[in-house]
Amino acid sequence: MDIDQAKQRVQQLTDEIRFHNHRYYGLSDPVISDFAFDRLMAELMDLETQYPELSDPDSPTRRVGGEITRSFRQVVHQFPMLSLSNTYSEEEIREFEARVTKALGGKTEYVCELKFDGVAIGLTYRKGKLEQAVTRGDGVSGDDVTANIRTIKSIPLRLLGEGYPEDFEIRGEIILPRSGFEQINLQRTEAGEEPFANPRNAASGTIKMQDSAEVARRNLDCYLYHLLGKNLPFESHYESLEKARQWGFRISEYTVRCTSIVEILDYLDTTEKARKTLPFDIDGVVIKVNSRQQQALLGSTAKSPRWAIAYKFKAEEASTVVLSVDFQVGRTGTVTPVANLQPVLLAGTVVKRATLHNADVIAALDVRIGDTVKVEKGGEIIPKINGVELDLRPFGSKALTFTRNCPECSTPLIRNEGEVAWYCPNENGCPPQIKGKLEHFISRRAMNIESLGEGKIELLFDKGLLHDVADLYRLTYSDLIGLEKTYPATEERKARTVSFRDKTVENILRGIESSKAVPFERVLFALGIRFVGETVAKKLAFHFLSMDQLRVASMEDLTKVEEIGEKIAGSLLSWFRQPGTDQLLRRLSEAGLRFCVDATQNSFESDRLSGLSFVITGVFEKFSRDQLKKMIETHGGKSVSALSSKTSYLLAGAGMGPEKRKKAEKENIPVISEEEFLRMLGKI
Repeated sequence: MDIDQAKQRVQQLTDEIRFHNHRYYGLSDPVISDFAFDRLMAELMDLETQYPELSDPDSPTRRVGGEITRSFRQVVHQFPMLSLSNTYSEEEIREFEARVTKALGGKTEYVCELKFDGVAIGLTYRKGKLEQAVTRGDGVSGDDVTANIRTIKSIPLRLLGEGYPEDFEIRGEIILPRSGFEQINLQRTEAGEEPFANPRNAASGTIKMQDSAEVARRNLDCYLYHLLGKNLPFESHYESLEKARQWGFRISEYTVRCTSIVEILDYLDTTEKARKTLPFDIDGVVIKVNSRQQQALLGSTAKSPRWAIAYKFKAEEASTVVLSVDFQVGRTGTVTPVANLQPVLLAGTVVKRATLHNADVIAALDVRIGDTVKVEKGGEIIPKINGVELDLRPFGSKALTFTRNCPECSTPLIRNEGEVAWYCPNENGCPPQIKGKLEHFISRRAMNIESLGEGKIELLFDKGLLHDVADLYRLTYSDLIGLEKTYPATEERKARTVSFRDKTVENILRGIESSKAVPFERVLFALGIRFVGETVAKKLAFHFLSMDQLRVASMEDLTKVEEIGEKIAGSLLSWFRQPGTDQLLRRLSEAGLRFCVDATQNSFESDRLSGLSFVITGVFEKFSRDQLKKMIETHGGKSVSALSSKTSYLLAGAGMGPEKRKKAEKENIPVISEEEFLRMLGKI
């Protein structure tokens, strides 16, 4: 294939992938399988690698992120981002409709939409290309989060079709679907981090992350609901949304037109009943006057438009009694208080337990045994206690005292400075921590020993066959065959019997043997070191290249690694100093686990850039920032995130901020282009 044929095929693939992205994310109506889509994407990536001059900054392959943003630039909104007036009653909706009717001198048409429980965003498009994404902020100005927003697959980087204005803004809500929320919280818990309280908090935290590659992995979504611009060619709000759908935007299928208060109230009732069946969180309904001309006539107050109102669902809440409080120990030793409640029906399920999070929350709420408390489902998922009905407090009740010893092994708890959690330091002798570490070690994203799931780890621990993860590699057929135990039902799960038959044992031993091929970065993650999640483990592995190098690293060495701060470094140093760590690592190494980065993963082309460090900024024509970073590393250089007097070069693409250029000039750091960089490598 020559360059002209490749160019034609790249354009064809790009158009196809954009079309299928729109069918999948915009219309929820895919017309090809995931496998077929992945093949198209793989072919495009191969062509862009083979012919880097054909790679476009807006290519669908650029959705994986890779930009590091240390601080977010403040941008003044062209159109202020007003907030909506909120109402919680049918009476107030009727009053709103009456005010609009009176002001306009007659009946009008409305549009009812879901009120997504997410993070507001404004997207600016010029000549059909996404130019900027800005958060609400204070309504007057917000943060430029364009690099992170570009990773969201449901947001088009280039618009489909034709007829769109040359310059316009469209606003919507960044959300995290419930399935993604549960996955993120699972990963955070495994990494010893506090889980997010609800999907909205998770979405908000994600779009402000510094690493856009990490944002891409979280699978955010976006629904758009308001078009803004000068001389827009649409008479109504509803028509503008329908057009936006054709251009590739994700517009809610639950958006409807209503011509009377009866229809509006019917929509509110139907939506409130159906909200729990949706794959994402909503907290109400937005009602808007449909005619843009009438919107202009009604105008706005200083804070809110007069032509729209938000009806918010009341959070479902129930009162019940605290019967007792348990303290549970997690995999990383964190001790979490859990209130046992008198069973109460809440949001369609019977709630018997609610988290109290930590000692500070207990103190702030002053929850006591026997108290009548208000329980709400935070984010519609996690039961939480909102407050105490003090007038119903039993006489003589005593304040709760957070346990000072581990409820499982009696070890005195510790609390690190700057942290809210108390935890048990006896990680090698505390049963739930040992079992938790074993379960984490075999998990899919770690060593991937799937055959040991479904309670088998618990049985092996209970039988005394497993005391740490290295014991897995000493198991034999005779150890396992015939093992069986029945576990009684608990509130969390049904009664079950775990047994080891011939086929089960063969699968387990085969899975353990296969795990020896797992790469070093996943082995490091599997060890369950506090604060060392997947991303951190990968950064550490590819920086130090081997366990031997990592174990002798100092605090200074560790904090030189990108995004490794003193908290993570301190946790690593503490783990390596623990009695038994050296022996554990020796046993795992002798078992055949990979304790260094495979040479093929760390290919080295030349030492042309040896001793040089680069900061990459802006958007480039031929390569992504990730590709440039890889090129620097494979030629012996170092890619760093922030400018300093030690930086050798600032590699700048289009859109470099003036502050970065100013700092480079102040520090006498040479600013080079993509072309000049390629010349340094001898590629042009």
